Amino acid sequence: MTGLNLRLPSPLTEVRDGRLDAKGIRLYLKRDDLIHPEFPGNKWRKLKYNLNAATKDGHSSLLTFGGAYSNNVRAVAAAGKHFGFETIGVIRGEEHNPLNPSLEYAVDCGMTLTYMDRETYRHKDDSDVIERLGTEFGRFYLMPEGGSNALALPGCAELIEEITVDFDVICCACGTGGTLAGIASALRRDQHAKGFAVLKGAGFLVDNVRELQEQAFGHSDDGWSIELGYHFGGYAKADQVLRLFIADFESRFGLKLDWIYEAKMMYGLMDLIDHDRFKAGTSIVALIS
Repeated sequence: MTGLNLRLPSPLTEVRDGRLDAKGIRLYLKRDDLIHPEFPGNKWRKLKYNLNAATKDGHSSLLTFGGAYSNNVRAVAAAGKHFGFETIGVIRGEEHNPLNPSLEYAVDCGMTLTYMDRETYRHKDDSDVIERLGTEFGRFYLMPEGGSNALALPGCAELIEEITVDFDVICCACGTGGTLAGIASALRRDQHAKGFAVLKGAGFLVDNVRELQEQAFGHSDDGWSIELGYHFGGYAKADQVLRLFIADFESRFGLKLDWIYEAKMMYGLMDLIDHDRFKAGTSIVALIS
């Protein structure tokens, strides 16, 4: 897939702060949010090989799942606009009007939205649910929720080669575990990938990461872990503590963090640094996607 003005490799910038200096920590931000305004971060990396497969297999339509604020739904809609696919977004829950900015953007890109009650959505991967969608919308290439499947992982793994500094730990926000599974697969044995779950009760992500790695590479590895305690009440939820952190981070570093994903990761990372979970001399990369 070509024709997009992608900023690759994405920039790597160091964060300088007295709190980090006091702990002996070096922190870098991998700015995948700057790859492309319509395909920020892990979304392009996850879509890259899937779009190639869809084209090779002769598909003209892409279908994906997501919540009302899904970045994956937006990215699949943008892929349809740029590469000539029809797109369908299956949205969790009931329809709300007016549409929020994420769904309005998807519709503006030409995506057809359909809504699925939450009970059925829990079984969205079952064959009978997929068959019903096929009956309604015809033949489609399925992009799973969050864009995480076996073809997404190699694209995520490629970002490790772009990092030009030696590092010990790389961190990312976790919704489905695909990005974590991909980047962890490309690390040296002395490096570690740490995910920060943005959903409440996200222990299932451990199995997700292992299963995705098995599907993509035929094996799983142990060079990763997931922090489950920084979800701030659940997906797309925030409180005053997180809002104040976002404002403080922007005032210090000039970057406004996404409140659904990256702000939770950065809050968690700074909290772990504060509580000496990393030894002095550790070099950390945080993925901003």
